Amino acid sequence: MKPLTEYPKYKGFTLLEVMVAMVIFAVGMLGLAGIQALSLESSHSSYSRSQAVLLAYEMIDRMKANSGVAGNYVTAHGTAAAEPASADKCDQSTCGFAAMAAFDLWQWKTALADNLLSGDGSVVNTAGTTYTITVHWDEDRTGATGTTCPPAAATDLRCFQLTTTF
Repeated sequence: MKPLTEYPKYKGFTLLEVMVAMVIFAVGMLGLAGIQALSLESSHSSYSRSQAVLLAYEMIDRMKANSGVAGNYVTAHGTAAAEPASADKCDQSTCGFAAMAAFDLWQWKTALADNLLSGDGSVVNTAGTTYTITVHWDEDRTGATGTTCPPAAATDLRCFQLTTTF
């Protein structure tokens, strides 16, 4: 068998094969990184939507448990619920129906802000005993501030809306 040096047409051919394989491998790795990023984004979006649904149903449960003063739960988007004084925190002592509604609103608004990016919500009395609970959040992290539900423009926050009757 002749040494490789006697075959001049094959000099550097293996190096070329390795370089082509490295380029193919690099393109494949970039594709996998893109898929991973898309997966993380979709996972976060799903988490946010799940939190919005859970928090909307939580408010309905709170209102049904204190249905005698359901009107006290009405709040607008962007309105901060004041933290009750320590004597009015219903988790530490007994309190009246109106104080319970104020406490529930404070806890709900706090949970929205803690669990959702730019999270906020509203409770609207649409007719008699019918209430609409809306949860807004900035799913795309664009700094959106609009409250049209469903979103009509890129500047609108994502939303979940739920209507219930007592």
